[in-house]
Amino acid sequence: MKLFMALSKQTAYRKTGLVSSMTSSLRFQGELNVDLGEFQINLVPFPRLYFMTTGMSPITSKMDVSTAPNHVQSITDECLMPTNWLVQYTEFDREQDKCMAVGLNYHGNVKSKEANATISWLKDNHKLSLVEWCPTGFKIGLSEMPQLCLDADDIGSFPRNVVMISNNTGISRMFGKRLVQKFDYMYSQQAFVHWYFGEGMEEGELTEAREGLVCLEKDYMDVLIEQVSDDYFSDCTADDDCF
Repeated sequence: MKLFMALSKQTAYRKTGLVSSMTSSLRFQGELNVDLGEFQINLVPFPRLYFMTTGMSPITSKMDVSTAPNHVQSITDECLMPTNWLVQYTEFDREQDKCMAVGLNYHGNVKSKEANATISWLKDNHKLSLVEWCPTGFKIGLSEMPQLCLDADDIGSFPRNVVMISNNTGISRMFGKRLVQKFDYMYSQQAFVHWYFGEGMEEGELTEAREGLVCLEKDYMDVLIEQVSDDYFSDCTADDDCF
């Protein structure tokens, strides 16, 4: 139980640090301040596909701060690795799981020239894959204030930090392999359904919700189509259950 509580606290610190970093432009000056509204516009190309993948770097213990690299290129590379994400992907494939858009919010002593050079380096070295119809795909924010860590946090403070929010098609597996599969297991035994029925829900609403998840997974897969046709998403937009 003590180990679980300790892990829960560290997870909470990561989440609060990420939210604090993404909203820092509201509190501090920067060479290229970007508010959440701008990130939302750039990260959500379609109304239903707004499930984000988040990551941050560096995530290094206080004991290793003095020896850990803190160059713009190195922390950006780490931030794009699944080990630094707050979402646990199953069988993530850098080539197959493509990004529709990526937001990188830098903190500390980072100049726009360094950030732009790093983006070019990422593309040249194929550090991530972007969908064919959106080859630019990056939104950069710069804030002069580096991310601060709490005294109780095990993670050390650095002069440079970066937080990533990306819209990646790989998150579709969360709906199919996690939510839908677990729903099917429990629903086959009618487990917990009495609580929902007691609140006035009908059985059809549960199956409609499941169909909506399947449709959402299909939407993410359709994004990988290179040539977007006029009837893009037509299978789902014609069905009210998908919204």
